[in-house]
Amino acid sequence: MMTADKEKRRAISREAARRRRRVESDVFADLSRLLPLQPSVRAHLDKPSVIRLTLSYMRTHTLLKGKAGRKAEAGHSVKHGQVMLEGGADRQKCGGGRDEEEREAEGVEASEETNMYLSILEGFLMVLSTEGDMIFLSDNVSKYMGLTQTELMGHNIFEFIHPCDHEEIRNNLHQTAEEVCGAKRDFVMRIKSTLTYRGRSTNLKSATWKVLHCEGRAKMCVAPYSFSCLLLTCQPLPLSHTLLSTHTFTSQHSMDMRFTYCDQRVTLLLGYSPEELLGRSHYEFCHTLDTNCLTRNHLNLCFKSQSVSGCYRMMVRSGGYVWVESHSAVIPSVRSSKSRPGTHKPLCILCVTYVLSGVEEPSLQLSLDQTVHRYFM
Repeated sequence: MMTADKEKRRAISREAARRRRRVESDVFADLSRLLPLQPSVRAHLDKPSVIRLTLSYMRTHTLLKGKAGRKAEAGHSVKHGQVMLEGGADRQKCGGGRDEEEREAEGVEASEETNMYLSILEGFLMVLSTEGDMIFLSDNVSKYMGLTQTELMGHNIFEFIHPCDHEEIRNNLHQTAEEVCGAKRDFVMRIKSTLTYRGRSTNLKSATWKVLHCEGRAKMCVAPYSFSCLLLTCQPLPLSHTLLSTHTFTSQHSMDMRFTYCDQRVTLLLGYSPEELLGRSHYEFCHTLDTNCLTRNHLNLCFKSQSVSGCYRMMVRSGGYVWVESHSAVIPSVRSSKSRPGTHKPLCILCVTYVLSGVEEPSLQLSLDQTVHRYFM
């Protein structure tokens, strides 16, 4: 008798467990259908991924609503108010269908415009919370990182960036929580990439480090609750993809930034001959007020192997200065082989410098080089 009762209770318990699992599966299926993803992507999501992406999209929705929701609602109410004044309630009802079509057309146009901006940017968008959670990434992230939008959203960025960059990122996020809205951000970080040099995708265990130049601003959301985030544009820094033009020159430097080579275009752009630059420090030809910018760029090069300087001023031989920006990379040493025992080369820095302006304040003398040129030529 006791055995029969026990088996009956077990059967009831198993049936209740199956019922709970069915209800749970239905809830997750309904939740995944609400995600703005392709059906083929939703079909492969597990339950933790559904929860992670749902939370990310909720936070994204909150951020967008806090920044633009009030403006949109105000404009929408003004528009309908004008309809009411012109034609009354009946006219508003008749125009409802057209308004819906207009909103759909505007949505398609906005999507096309966003895709155009992302293609011009040659990078992707990222929104970070002050805790480092990746709230949102544009769907073109896979083009640059190999990892898809759904694989990254909701995860913490510290799971993917180089351990040596944790402190720098943490400082940027900590400042965001304390600063006013709109504060600028500009830093370089190394992050895992599953793309090989041939453009193929590998697994995360075989991921390599890709250097990203991140620029953006701190943003504050105040409705329905207050939180801060970083809105960033992230661009990879492969020096081989840098486009050369008549307003650029290339140079090589030792690790302390002394010129070891410079191409002939520097004469046309800055007035110096390549021979004048050899053996001299790059810092000698830059404006003193830009020392912090150059030092940060130099440190990024030493620690992360690639960097972009931001705008700084280089002096012109005849006087004054021009605004420039340098894209730089550390070229690793070539180890000697048995067949070529004398081929060992030390580390060097390769720079591509863009001249962004004409000569400013040409009568201003900022160095002895400019003085010598003026009085002896």
